[in-house]
Amino acid sequence: MKTFTLPGTDILAPNVVLGLMRIADKTDEEVRELVRTARDAGIDFVDHADIYGGELHACERRFAEAMALTPSQRDEITIQTKAGIVTEGPYFDFSYEHIVKSVEGSLAALGTDRIDILLLHRPDALVEPEEVARAFDELASSGKVRAFGVSNHTPRQIDLLRRYVRQPIVANQLQLSITHAPIVTQGVAANMLAEQQSVTLDGGGIVDYCRLNDITVQAWSPFQAGFFTGVFLGSPDYPELNAVIDRLAARYDVPAIAIATAWITRHPAQMQVVLGTTSPERVAGAAQGSDLPLTRAEWYELFRAAGHLVP
Repeated sequence: MKTFTLPGTDILAPNVVLGLMRIADKTDEEVRELVRTARDAGIDFVDHADIYGGELHACERRFAEAMALTPSQRDEITIQTKAGIVTEGPYFDFSYEHIVKSVEGSLAALGTDRIDILLLHRPDALVEPEEVARAFDELASSGKVRAFGVSNHTPRQIDLLRRYVRQPIVANQLQLSITHAPIVTQGVAANMLAEQQSVTLDGGGIVDYCRLNDITVQAWSPFQAGFFTGVFLGSPDYPELNAVIDRLAARYDVPAIAIATAWITRHPAQMQVVLGTTSPERVAGAAQGSDLPLTRAEWYELFRAAGHLVP
């Protein structure tokens, strides 16, 4: 498993992360097997959110109950969670009160005294960055949160936060897969007027922005064809792409899911892949793509086979 020191922190992080948004109905043994498989593959970084599980803090609580971590075992795992979405309204809330309350709830549910990384979960159109800064200062000074980041934020939204927040923004969790790659494709076809791929969305340039500002891109839904439209692996909707994936999987002697992982981890931005599966077999397979050395030609072949323009 390839690891790196997460910029702005002292956290040694793997480039594949175990996402736990679907464990609410899993038994203790199923959760333990999933985490054990991930740990055996070198994945010691888990991703949560306060809203995962259908009930507030449900997946965080399920994880803590199933794992029953000792203090030393807790120290071996990086725990990331998110706050800011309110499912029944007001939908998004980055107020000081909500952020602090959410973290307190996560700490209690997880049975821990600290969150290693806290992400603001999607942008809040009504954000008051001074409120975010106040919350971050309190959480950092009390030792309840070690590092802070965002998810699905544009460059300008991050700039607005950074004008007030004193702590580094260390991560931005963004949807990215071979087939859902606007944050990459826009730059490849920049200024090509007739191509839809060249249209600049969300402010544009987020990958380059994150590289310039030492913000780690965390790729969520790395195997989804689109926005929760099903996976592309093995899908009859992507015959050309899957033919290339299968050929490369045979060449490198890895499962197809490892190639899909490697397409992201091969990018020099040093991204993390956030797995959403609850299948131990798929976790182990995906982990094999962590440091798989795809060549430039192979990377672009996958890119083109997914339907993206390569001028």
